[in-house]
Amino acid sequence: MRTRFTEVFDVEHPIVQGGMQWVGRAELTAAVANAGGLGFITALTQPTPEALAAEIARCRGLTDKPFGVNLTILPSISPPPYAEYRDVIVESGVPVVETAGSNPAEHMAAFRSGGVKVLHKCTSVRHAVRAQELGVDGITIDGFECAGHPGEDDIPGLILIPAAAEEITIPMVASGGFGDARGLVAALALGADGISMGTRFLATTEAPVHENVKRHLVEASERDTELIFRPLRNTARVASNQVSREVVAVLERGGAFEDVRELVAGARGRKVFETGDLDLGVWTAGLVQGLIRDIPTVADLIGRIVDEAEELITGRLNRLVD
Repeated sequence: MRTRFTEVFDVEHPIVQGGMQWVGRAELTAAVANAGGLGFITALTQPTPEALAAEIARCRGLTDKPFGVNLTILPSISPPPYAEYRDVIVESGVPVVETAGSNPAEHMAAFRSGGVKVLHKCTSVRHAVRAQELGVDGITIDGFECAGHPGEDDIPGLILIPAAAEEITIPMVASGGFGDARGLVAALALGADGISMGTRFLATTEAPVHENVKRHLVEASERDTELIFRPLRNTARVASNQVSREVVAVLERGGAFEDVRELVAGARGRKVFETGDLDLGVWTAGLVQGLIRDIPTVADLIGRIVDEAEELITGRLNRLVD
């Protein structure tokens, strides 16, 4: 299955494992690469730029296929040393970076000079157009169904993907709500060149998280998420649990970020993945959890999606045409 995305980014299948805080580590990224997809190590999961360099080296020991690094750039009172993380990506010879959050303009020259292709994640058509004008190599368009930050426009993929496809001429990957062959075929029909999955890869054998998290995703429905930070216009979709429901309640009563700061601390979410206590903190999960039925290996998951997508295209859909 060849698309503009597979050709430009030199991968076998049009399937991406996007950046996931605390989850995008070498073992998962390498498994995706070995299965023919494009996996991303999450830079800020590593505590220092030096640790990122070590994680990139560890991934290289697990695969000889292309993989990338996600660098999410967010406004912060005490921001991490983004330029140092960027320089590690360039100096390590990583072929692709997935940028997200803020506009990557200040980092583009360094990536260009280092021969690094840039896949930029957006939650709106207008931001995708700006990124294309900036000269990125590809776009990920993230619909309202996604885990993490869906933006503030609340546009689902069924509308967002074709709307973006009308404006974007570079490879475009659809994200948010994808987890099986039906999603891949739908994304291609809507004008995308591939799909990006996060929550679905969380429920795989190689995902470096506690088994309780994986089993929860199998058992959960599409209704079992919460949108936190809505009143602050910094919406994030997370798993529904005691903590996320409390955050929603506090903010709906007029509370400020300071009133929930401790509840949403990243260290607490990390402990969920490490200990399997699902109510220790907030952790991201998308609506696609309602379609997750098993915990396969990454190779089995990607192989199944590609095989079933081909069957859908050449079989059921083809039979609909007289």
